[in-house]
Amino acid sequence: MSTLFSAFDLPSPKGPLTLANRVVIAPMCQYSAKNGNATDWHLMHWGNLLNSGAAMMTIEATAVSAEGRITPDCLGLWDETTEQALASQLKKARALAPHTLVCIQLGHAGRKASSAVPWLGGKLLTPESGGWQTLAPSAVPHNPNEHAPVALDAAGLEKVKSDFVAAALRAQNMGIEAIELHGAHGYLLHQFLSPLSNHRTDAYGGSLEARMRFPLEVFKAVRQVYQGVLGIRISATDWSPDGLTGEESAEFAVRLKDIGANFIHVSTGGVDHAQKITLTPGYQVPFAKQVKDKSGLPTTAVGLITNAQQAEDIVARGDADLIALARAVLFNPRWVWSAAAELGGHVQSSRQYWRCLPREAAHIFESSTNAQR
Repeated sequence: MSTLFSAFDLPSPKGPLTLANRVVIAPMCQYSAKNGNATDWHLMHWGNLLNSGAAMMTIEATAVSAEGRITPDCLGLWDETTEQALASQLKKARALAPHTLVCIQLGHAGRKASSAVPWLGGKLLTPESGGWQTLAPSAVPHNPNEHAPVALDAAGLEKVKSDFVAAALRAQNMGIEAIELHGAHGYLLHQFLSPLSNHRTDAYGGSLEARMRFPLEVFKAVRQVYQGVLGIRISATDWSPDGLTGEESAEFAVRLKDIGANFIHVSTGGVDHAQKITLTPGYQVPFAKQVKDKSGLPTTAVGLITNAQQAEDIVARGDADLIALARAVLFNPRWVWSAAAELGGHVQSSRQYWRCLPREAAHIFESSTNAQR
């Protein structure tokens, strides 16, 4: 029997959330919002991914404040208007594919905010060109040639924390089953964790204990109000000398588990513009295993996992509990269907698609009696 297509329970204060298989869709920025509001692009995008066969889809990095957006075109969840737009489009998409669970990634870009969209270069935008003043643990720019962020003071830290809490409550109000806080890829919570971006001399900087303090405070504040599955995505290593290490990230995971984390999604890099990464298939999986072994948290692996047997082997070995698909599923939205056909698994799909399968793959759909008629 395929491990990849076996069920898995994520714990939560409301009780276990059962995933039909071990495949989840990773959050992938679409840069298609209007003033933070979800658009028809998101309806199409989510509807497609909700029919991918994955057990759960994660909505892209969603800013908890306007200044926390990566770009002016990023999705947001910071007021009634952005909540209504997201809820409306998500409700329509989920009505067409109610069998797939939904997670949302909530984040703040910190010093990497106020950037142009990738197809326009991705550079930091000045206020004169549609950008805004960025915020960070320390007044250290991501790129030495960029304008420096403003270091968050005590009031700023409290605002960020309250913004995360408010966004989590909005997500809870619309029935989203899981939240993933964004603590990876060089964004704000990662900036606090990494000694490369956190040069503070107060209680929030210096030792690992101090650098963990603010991300743990944010997580704990969200945990106190959100009753669903709550996890976090981290960058386990900065791929840079003197940066965050896998050992430190594993210790961070232990602390997260102590305050009620239900899962951890392990990525790498993003905080140092000079990082050196050797890309190989599954190159981040060893970090997922390191975090899983140290913390015991349900762990998601991601990154250059592109074929079914590779994904199967990762979960069968116990290197991770879940596999997150990102660019691979944008290229092939039916990746999970193909994997089920190859590995002898089953997936759920909207009935309109039941008749589309070739005969050698006809077994993969659940509840699809007479699918070939």
